[in-house]
This record gives sequence, structure tokens and C-alpha cells, in this order.
Amino acid sequence: MPGFGLTLGLSLAWLGLIVLLPLLALVWHAAGLGLAGWWQVLNDERVMLALKLSFGTALAAALFNVVAGGLIAWVLVRYRFPGRSLADALVDLPFALPTAVAGIALTALYAGNGWLGQWLEPIGLKVAYAPLGIVVALVFIGLPFTVRTVQPVLEALHREHEEAAASLGAGRITTLWRVVLPQLLPAMVTGFSLAFARGVGEYGSVIFIAGNLPYVSEIAPLLIVIRLEEFNYAGATAVATLMLGLSFVILFAINLLERRLARGQRT
Repeated sequence: MPGFGLTLGLSLAWLGLIVLLPLLALVWHAAGLGLAGWWQVLNDERVMLALKLSFGTALAAALFNVVAGGLIAWVLVRYRFPGRSLADALVDLPFALPTAVAGIALTALYAGNGWLGQWLEPIGLKVAYAPLGIVVALVFIGLPFTVRTVQPVLEALHREHEEAAASLGAGRITTLWRVVLPQLLPAMVTGFSLAFARGVGEYGSVIFIAGNLPYVSEIAPLLIVIRLEEFNYAGATAVATLMLGLSFVILFAINLLERRLARGQRT
């Protein structure tokens, strides 16, 4: 590879052209709304509820995926059983499956007449065409991120630490809590941030199962598309800029937490 100056320049140039320039154009266009335009957007209940739904469901799905993904990664790494290779391959299936197909399949399963929905709705658990359905869709598309970030760290862990804890009288729960989890925490935070970021901007798998009811199950990406179809480009830009700003602040905070955890682990 060339020297530091050339590689840094190329990296910044590509980053600017591919990422920063489109985002800068979005912010520049949104700045043309003026204070009155932004005040109108911020006072729009439909916009605020859509943003709350998108970020809330993405947060809930990412938290669930951290726990489920860590458990799946543990089973795949620490145990040998028939069909392990098949289970390992199935983890990546949401990456290859078109999100629209995933949304249609989940809707067919959890609708009132679906295989699972016909049993869930009579007990008061409505999944399809409700916010819970959005969480289910985001769990499906975000699970591979948490599994694949935790799995390599688990494979690299030294068993000597666990054996030393056991020799000192620590039980399995204590060893897991005091020895294993601290080493996995930075990877789990990384998986959480990836699943959360994917969930916030997810569109294809959500619109089929959400029902898209304004003020109830309408996500922010769908509201942007609706504003564009109405030729309300200023409104679409405003919603997109709000999503961009909120996502940047949240992911920046998560990255700071991840670095602090990694630094504490090294020390």
C-alpha cells in the first residue's frame, strides 16, 4: 500500500464523494425551509409519531437481537451438533432474501388468517398491521448483524480464563457474568448499533406487515415516500434531515460507548 498521505487522501476523497456530498446536499436543501418551515414540520403530529415509531421499534428490535444473537452465536461456537452448518448458514439468509419478500412472508404468517396469527389474535396479540409487526420484521432483518459480530469474538476467546475462574470456585453464572460478558460487550454494542441503524432506515420488509396507518403504524421512511409522491419535496427533505440528525447523534453516542468499553478491556 502507498504511504499514509496518499492513502488518507484517497480515503477522504471517496468518503466525501460517496457519503458526505449527498448528505451535505440534503442538509443544504433542508436549510432552505427557513424557521417557519421547520417549525411547521416539528409541530406536525404525524411526522413526530412516525419518527417515534421508527426509532422506537428499531431500538426494541436491536435490544432483542443483542440477546438472541449472542445466544445463537454461543450455541454455534461452543457446541457441536447435527445440522450445525445448516443453522450457521440460515443466519445469513436475511442478507440474501429481498426485504419485500420477507415482509410478504411475515405478513402471511402473522395475519389474522395466517399460520401463527390465527392463534395469536384470539388471545389479544395482534402482530400484523400493528407496531408489533414492525418489531418482528426488524428482528428478522437485524439478527445476522448481532450474530456475526459476536461470533468471531467468541471464537477468539481463550478458554483459560473460564477454566481459571472455575478453579477459583466461580459457578457458571458468575463466570459468564464476570469473565465472558465483559469481553463480549464491545462486540455486542457493535452488533446493536448495526442492527439499530439497519432498522431505522428499513422500508421493504416493514410496509407490508405494518399496515401503514397514519398516526398508528406509519414509519418515517414511508412518510418520506408519501411526501415525494405528493410533490412535497420540502416536507420529504425535512423528515429525512430529522432522521439523519437523530441517527447521527445516537450512533455517535454508541460509537463513543463502544470505544470506551474497548479501551477499558485493553487496560
